Order: sequence, then structure tokens, then C-alpha cells
Amino acid sequence: MSEKRHKPVRMTVAHINDTHSYFEPTSLQLHLNHIEPPIEPYVSAGGFARIATRTEQLREQAKQDERGFLFLHAGDCFQGTLYFSLFKGRANADMLNAIKLDAMTLGNHELDLGNDPVSDFINRIHFPLLCGNWDLSQERKTKPKRIGSKSGVYSYDPMENCASWITKIIDGKPVAIFGLSIDKMADIANPDPDTPFLPALEVAKNTVKAIQRAGINKIILLSHLGYEQDKWLAEEVEGIGLIIGGHSHRLQGDFSALGFEKDEAYGQYISGTYVVQAGYHSLSMGHCHIEFDEQGKVVKFEGQNELLFGRRVFLDASLSEPKNDLQYQQACDWIKSQSNVVICKKDPKVQAVLREKYMPRVKALSEQVVAVLNQPLRHVRLPDEEGGSELAPMVAESFLFMMRRLGHDVQFAMHNAGGVRSSLHAGSVSVADISGKLLPFAVPIGVYRINGLALAACIEGAIDNATNNGVEGTGSGSYPYTSRLRFEYTATAEKGQRVTHLEIRDDHGVWQPVEENRIYTGTSSAYTMKGKEGYDAILEQEPGSIVTTVSMAECFAEYLQEGYSADLSVRCQP
Repeated sequence: MSEKRHKPVRMTVAHINDTHSYFEPTSLQLHLNHIEPPIEPYVSAGGFARIATRTEQLREQAKQDERGFLFLHAGDCFQGTLYFSLFKGRANADMLNAIKLDAMTLGNHELDLGNDPVSDFINRIHFPLLCGNWDLSQERKTKPKRIGSKSGVYSYDPMENCASWITKIIDGKPVAIFGLSIDKMADIANPDPDTPFLPALEVAKNTVKAIQRAGINKIILLSHLGYEQDKWLAEEVEGIGLIIGGHSHRLQGDFSALGFEKDEAYGQYISGTYVVQAGYHSLSMGHCHIEFDEQGKVVKFEGQNELLFGRRVFLDASLSEPKNDLQYQQACDWIKSQSNVVICKKDPKVQAVLREKYMPRVKALSEQVVAVLNQPLRHVRLPDEEGGSELAPMVAESFLFMMRRLGHDVQFAMHNAGGVRSSLHAGSVSVADISGKLLPFAVPIGVYRINGLALAACIEGAIDNATNNGVEGTGSGSYPYTSRLRFEYTATAEKGQRVTHLEIRDDHGVWQPVEENRIYTGTSSAYTMKGKEGYDAILEQEPGSIVTTVSMAECFAEYLQEGYSADLSVRCQP
């Protein structure tokens, strides 16, 4: 007799990541170079109501195909827009509940404001939060908002030396899902000191073994480690069928026909594991149809990322009418012809949650204009062939401006590139543009005193970290942009000697060398003042440092209203 053939476990997995409170659709400009002449129309893209519609379509299709279905979020739902700045996670919980997630992993931006907002978030969500390398076992018992004791939190289990996991029964068989977050959480976010994060690789290896000992061999990892880390982990850890990732904002697939850069194909296969990631800001979502065999190996995989668009296409009104009509139809036809674009309506129930509970306050701030820019202002993290960020030095200057207004005798300002999240177009700038898009992180500004030697070391450490120069950095977001400081950085010089010609400008416009033993007064965000991401030397502060209650966004809004423009020939009209 032939051996009985086991039926594979079949499922559809839908996934999103790095949604960053982008609940509403985004006006997205496309670059349709395949059309003659090329045009650049706008479309309404993404948003949670469209994600909900597409998820239900996939869920229903899975039901018809007799497949299991999972909908997962790979972290970083906090920050990004006014919906977080105003509501601190309450809107996030309600909107994520509305789209019916099965699980989410913890991202680094969930911890920007410490543990308390996460605790409040957990109280509201209807799905498990996976944070398998977060050790909550030593959390202080006296905390008013402890996380480790809450149900629905799947953190590190010190007794088993591995992550806790959830189990879903699909086709009558158990499928285990566990979550991991970035190792350097303390370097780039603000977890409480009594809740450290453990090395992801070690936890992953131990967790896979523990899951297998429990009799489960079909394993999914929901990761907020970053794309390259996910691929590396796939090589190092055997037994994971699928890694669903976040943190790096990678939109796997070929969207070049719409003007995006072509990325690696969706579903990278590495040592028996498929690695997927689905973009950012709720513009897109991914889904894959997978089959596990009896040994827990993925024997079939197919899927893609999809951009979610509304039906309408918007063209430049300056086009002549006949040309406009023709190009409009060409653009519509071209967009609809793309297999990785889905035209979908907004789910009315999800849209109603947003419209009725949260949109009115956001809309009010969107209509509050603080300045008009005569020209666009560009932001990049690392200087490139076009130069550095135009915006970040202005943001730093706004800190100095505001701190002086409060009576602090500040001489310079310094800000990390990652604290600025977007460029600005020419035209009106609203409170919503600043607080919701440009400077969405609700971080206060501080004042500190530091000697010239430590200041140079601080700048060098931040650039080393941003460029991975002799260190394993945490990303380009640490690059320092300054006001009233200038310097040269030589990457090939010996460590400790890479920053030279460091100078400071006085109120008369005169540049003077920064003296190693002289004390200078600076201003930065409270995040930078903690020595995060290469800014270690800033901790060598003199006594008397303070943190104000004024936020980054408030500084910049006041600065623009006064018509200032830093060192740039850009005039803001109040």
C-alpha cells in the first residue's frame, strides 16, 4: 500500500507595516513615463478604509478557496500624523480594531514616549501584541501602568528563555506566530529602564526550538527588525517558514511603471524562509498564499504587494482641455492595467470611526495656516549630490529662537535628521503640516551646557553612527544638522579626530573657533540630550541642564509665524 499523503496547510496571509497613523488616504503623485508624452498625475492612495476593503476581499476569497486567513501588522503604528500627536495612541487602537487585525508586533516608535502610551494602547486593542524579545519580568510592581501583567501581551518568557507565541488553528493544524522588535530599542526609542530588549537572534533560535518541542512545526515570525536583519535572521535560524517584516519601509516588487524605484521581488526565499515587507504609510498592503507541508516547510508561495488607489485620477489644471481629456483617459487605463494596483472603495464603517471620532480636530488644525513658503524646502537625512537638508537647519534654528524667547542664553542648536520627517512644498504651511507630517514626534526641547571637546565628539559620534563608520549604526537618522555651528568631517581620519574646523557664529555673524575647554550653551530635543544614536558625548553636560515643555513642532510653528528663514534666502510670509 502507498503511504497516506498528508494534506498541506493552506492559508492566505495579509500584512501591513509602518502605517504611522496614516489613517486617511495620501495624495500620491505618479510618474507615468511609459505614456507619451510622460505625465505626472495624482491619485488618492491607501488609508485604513481602503485597507479594510481589500482585507475583506482577501478574507472572503480565502474562505471560498477553503484557506485559512491571517491579517498581521509588523509594527510602527504610532507617530507620523496629527492623529497620533493629538490622541497619543487612542485613535491608533480604535482604527486597528476596526480593520480586524489578528496580531501586531511592537515597533520602535510605539516606545518614543516611553511605556505608558503602550500600556494605554494595550488596554484598548482587541488583538494580541507580540513583543517576544521584550523582557517585562523585572518591571517594577509599583508602576501605575505595568505592561507585563496585561493579557494579550506576548513578551519574553524568562522561565523558558524564549518568546511567548500565539497559536492559530488552520486546516486543523496549529500555526505558531511570535514577534521580535529591534535589538537597539534603548538607542532609538525610550523603553523604561526596567524593561530591556534582548538580542533578537538568540531569542529567535530559542523560540523556534521551544515551539517545535511543543509539537508545532509551522512557524511565522512577525518582525520589526528591518529588512536586512530579517534576511540575515532567515539565514541563521532554521525552522521559520515566513518572516513578515517592518521598520525599513521596503515596498517589495516592481512598481517602476508608476514612477517608484524597483525593489527586490516580493517574497525573498532564503534558506527555507520567505521574507516579505509591504511598504509604509498605509499606501499598500501585501498578501501571500502559502502552503505548509507536514514537516513545516513552505512548499508553495505566491503573492505580491499592492498599492491601493481610489478611482479618480487628477491632472495638472494648467493642461489644455483636449490634451487633458486624452491624457486623463491614458492615465486611467495605464493605472488600471497594472497587476499590482487595486482600485478599491473605502469601507464605510472604518471611515465612519475616523470621521466621527477623530477627523474634526485634525481638520481644524489643517485649516490653521502659520506661514506661506515662497519655494519648496527639501529634506534628506544624509547630504547628497544636491547638498544637505534645507529644513533640518531651520528646525534647529527654531529651537534656538524659541529658547531665547524663553530667556535662555543659547549659542547653538543641533538636531538629528530623523527628527524631521518630510520636505515642504511651496505655498501654505498649516499647523497640521508641521505637527502631523514634518515634526510629528511629541518630544520637548531642552537646554544644556557642554565643553567644546565634548561637542566635537558628539558631532563625530552622530555622523559615525549615521554612516556606519567604524560602528554598527542605528540608521541615517542620527546625522546632525546644526544652527550657528559649522565643521568639517573626514571619514578616513582616526577616531576622535574626524571633526575639524569646528566654529560657532555669534550674534554679529562672526565665526570663531570652538575652544576645547570652553563651555557653550546649546539646545536640542530631549531625545538627543539622552545621548541616543551616537550622541553619547552629549551626556558630558555641565550641571544645570533643563527640559522645557515646548515641543519641536511648537518651536517651528512660532519660528515660521515670525517670518524667519535661518541662514537660507527663503522668506516665510506670516
